[in-house]
Amino acid sequence: MSTTPASAPASTAQDARLRDLTLLRRVRDRMDRDYTQPLDVAALAAGVHMSAGHLSRLFKAAYGESPYSYLMTRRIERAMMLLRRGDLSVTEVCFAVGCSSLGTFSTRFAELVGVPPSVYRADPTLEGQVLDTAGLPACIAKQVTRPVREPVRESVRNREARTGAPDLA
Repeated sequence: MSTTPASAPASTAQDARLRDLTLLRRVRDRMDRDYTQPLDVAALAAGVHMSAGHLSRLFKAAYGESPYSYLMTRRIERAMMLLRRGDLSVTEVCFAVGCSSLGTFSTRFAELVGVPPSVYRADPTLEGQVLDTAGLPACIAKQVTRPVREPVRESVRNREARTGAPDLA
């Protein structure tokens, strides 16, 4: 009497999960490497033979944010460094980091950093708020200086609908 081990289906599922994680890592590495290129989710998905929707779902489950958000965060991180140097205009920085729309770049920059790129570049008081990472290992410095996404503010209409009471503030 031959029996198959009970762990065989679990092992197959685990193998598939590891394959998916390997593919997701390739996608993330490509975004880190080619952030200046015009990348979109469809192109990234085609590179690992997945549909765009499947890639987006897996990526968000693994990394906590969509591929587009991850890519834009990487671009904003690089833009922060270029703006601090001061030798490029905001428009030049926008195109240097791979964004094709100055408006989208400025909006996303303000969401992640808290101030528009022109203010970030020009305001000398922000210098003290930028952490000094000298002497830190690169992996730690990257984590410490990563922009933090501002929480989405709930609109008055949504708050009224949720609570049933008008906002009198």
